[in-house]
Amino acid sequence: MIELTEKPKNPIIIEGFPGFGFVSTIATEFLIKHLNAKKIGKFFVDDLIPLAVIHNSKLIDPLEIYYAKKENIIILRTLTNVSGAEWKVAGVVAELAEKLKAKEIISIEGIASAELITEGLETPSKVYYYTNQDERRFKRLNIEKLDEGIVMGVTGVLLFKVDKKIPMSCIFAEATPGLPDSRAAGEVIKVLDNYLGLKVDYKPLMKKAEEFEGKIKELIAKIKAASEKKEKKEVSYLG
Repeated sequence: MIELTEKPKNPIIIEGFPGFGFVSTIATEFLIKHLNAKKIGKFFVDDLIPLAVIHNSKLIDPLEIYYAKKENIIILRTLTNVSGAEWKVAGVVAELAEKLKAKEIISIEGIASAELITEGLETPSKVYYYTNQDERRFKRLNIEKLDEGIVMGVTGVLLFKVDKKIPMSCIFAEATPGLPDSRAAGEVIKVLDNYLGLKVDYKPLMKKAEEFEGKIKELIAKIKAASEKKEKKEVSYLG
């Protein structure tokens, strides 16, 4: 179910669901703030973890839709783990794109890197792309194409669902495992800035990495704790 208070025409949709290094979560939060995007809707799917998130005394919808009017960009925001609901979430994203006749869907993902795992945070985060459209726009950005890889989650499903009916591009940033990686998110913002001409300075993201990471880590930890508590209760009922 999709609820919208506005229906922008031919927007670019940027989606990023919690994943490796929380790169997509940090990047979308940053974009919402720095593009002054406002909430224009929300959507629901079955199979999400049954919980409510309250932040700064406000109830946060599990799946929110934000809109930056000047740039004509829609940003999908969620702090909720969508594991188990990937097919339904991807279906709603595809439906939203078709309904608004989206110009393009851009997916943000964090990926593992052997170098970052063995050499640590000082190793530069590499960024890769995949697209089902003309590659020339990415080639001029001097980032590598993802030639071999496995794309899981909502993004993986979306690639099949939209096929070539809707232009779709993916931006993958290498991230450190187990920790929110604002540095990798900053590299994604840099690519998006050049790709879309946003004129957004990614440097504040690097400088305020701890602030972003701390807030998001705290929220996600609460969600995880609530989920684990629910699972323990279910086990006790069965026992």
